[in-house]
Amino acid sequence: MTIVNEPTGMIQEEEINRMRWASRRGMLELDLVLEPFVDARYAQLDLRDRQRFQQLMLCEDQELFAWFLRRERPQDEELAAIVNQVLEFAHTPPGDR
Repeated sequence: MTIVNEPTGMIQEEEINRMRWASRRGMLELDLVLEPFVDARYAQLDLRDRQRFQQLMLCEDQELFAWFLRRERPQDEELAAIVNQVLEFAHTPPGDR
């Protein structure tokens, strides 16, 4: 499956829709963090960060919850990098996003 349309570098809407669906978790707290991030930032991420986010969506809800509450930090530095971006977004006032 092609993630990026090579000639234009544009992200395919199908990929964004998959990430919207993946960001709908079993915990409302996670939905409130992940869905706005996907809607506002996912399309602007570079390929590497999109891959990191896709990997993040494969993690268990309990892990995500601990990371987003900053109770724990992902051991994987790739996951830690995207968690930091999501947290930075979540802690930015909506008018400044």
